[in-house]
Amino acid sequence: MSKSDLPPAYEESAHHRHHQYGPQRQVGSYPYPAYGYPPQPGVYSGPVHPTNPSGPWVSGYPAAGMPSVIPTYLPSGMPSSNMRETEDFVAGGLWESMSVRHAFIRKVYLILAAQLLFTTSVVAVFTFVDPVRFFVIKYPAIYWASFAVYFVTYLVLVCCEKPRRRFPWNMVLLFVFTLAMSYMTGTIASYFDTKAVFLALGITAVVCVAVTVFCFQTKVDFTSCTGLLCVMGVVVLITGIIATVVLSIQYIPWLHMLYAALGAVVYTLFLVYHTQLLIGNRSQTLSPEEYVFAALSLYVDIAQIFIFLLQITGSSSD
Repeated sequence: MSKSDLPPAYEESAHHRHHQYGPQRQVGSYPYPAYGYPPQPGVYSGPVHPTNPSGPWVSGYPAAGMPSVIPTYLPSGMPSSNMRETEDFVAGGLWESMSVRHAFIRKVYLILAAQLLFTTSVVAVFTFVDPVRFFVIKYPAIYWASFAVYFVTYLVLVCCEKPRRRFPWNMVLLFVFTLAMSYMTGTIASYFDTKAVFLALGITAVVCVAVTVFCFQTKVDFTSCTGLLCVMGVVVLITGIIATVVLSIQYIPWLHMLYAALGAVVYTLFLVYHTQLLIGNRSQTLSPEEYVFAALSLYVDIAQIFIFLLQITGSSSD
């Protein structure tokens, strides 16, 4: 490409336009402001800086389609104009939730304390009142009938109970189940001596206190291990069936001790699981309206731990 084909310089082209078209008229104020919004398609096709400074398109106004005021409220309706007010609002909600959870925990443990007190009284009657104790030993049908009453009551409770029933109905179910569980526990305790019963009660109390303190302090989430706990429950059930059949034919001490120890460990893990469901702040929690279910779950776990420990202490004392 030759030198004559190059485009003219800027000064030459500007001088040529000045002679051909005359001086160019300025549009708007000079110099232009440093920043401005580009024209919006389909809204304004003129220059970015209008000739009328007093009009709506002066420099500093937003372009069409953009809000003139930034919203001062979040989509959730929480005020964000003042960060301190927002923090106070969130803290108030968290405090209200914590107060509801604490009231729920107090209610559950009050119900549980009443259940355990009643069961302990029934066990004391079957253990320390000799006529009642000897009557149960003399007529084993009373012992087996206690298991039938417990399982029937448990099935009725599972099939018919709803966590959000009204107050009188769920309290009646709670009392009936506590009565059936106490009856079964008392008949079992009547076959053991006083020393074994006291020892089992003491160990059960220590285990319950230790589990409760552990659940309130630990960060390990046992509520995410539902599948593992279900498998362990099935293992305890199958082991119990095998032990019942074998021990009815011939008594084997180590098999009886193995089954009792396995049941005590598994129900201790169940107690940890249900306690963390009660506390909250885990992957799975209980609603504050399910206080009957929470109390029954803890009560069954503690009663089963006592029954398995009673078999261990009774076998060791024998």
